[in-house]
Amino acid sequence: MSEDFLILGCLQNDPSAQRELYNRFSPKMLSVCFRFAQNREDAEDMLQEGFIKVFTQIHTFQNKGAFEGWIRRIIVHTCINLLKKHKKFNESVDLSYAATLLVREETIPAIMQAKQVVECIRLLPIGYRTVLNLYAIEGYSHKEIAEMLDIEESTSRSQYTRAKAMLETILIRKKILEKPENNAAWLAAFKTNK
Repeated sequence: MSEDFLILGCLQNDPSAQRELYNRFSPKMLSVCFRFAQNREDAEDMLQEGFIKVFTQIHTFQNKGAFEGWIRRIIVHTCINLLKKHKKFNESVDLSYAATLLVREETIPAIMQAKQVVECIRLLPIGYRTVLNLYAIEGYSHKEIAEMLDIEESTSRSQYTRAKAMLETILIRKKILEKPENNAAWLAAFKTNK
């Protein structure tokens, strides 16, 4: 089934088109949800909520940009809204601990298994993990993140900086990353803090 045909079918509330659209895009979107969720159950809940929004808002898709990108934005916003609704974003770590971490951009090797990194990112407190995902992986600016999460732009920047430092510590502790003096560079995906 072509993408245009799927969209048309979903606009007409055709169950077979909706099922096909879900089957086609849910595996990728579940991995997006999983980066924000505490566990698989939470990720699946986020995915279901997100697809409900996809189906109820499909009439707003204007064929500007990729359809998958449109779905991804809805899924990301759904994840954020669910985290805010359950106040999970407010969970954080002790700021005195975070303040003692030094950020060294050169400490994460350029090539590393994505699965290991994602597993380590999931160990971060939800606030840190959310900002790291939105900024470094989804590509949102700190200003956009601040608007999405109802926080200050400076808070987004500091959460990102602390998330990178804590991630470095986790990677070293799990022996995925060598000691800082033996490493070449941060992952290219983790942009510099602008």
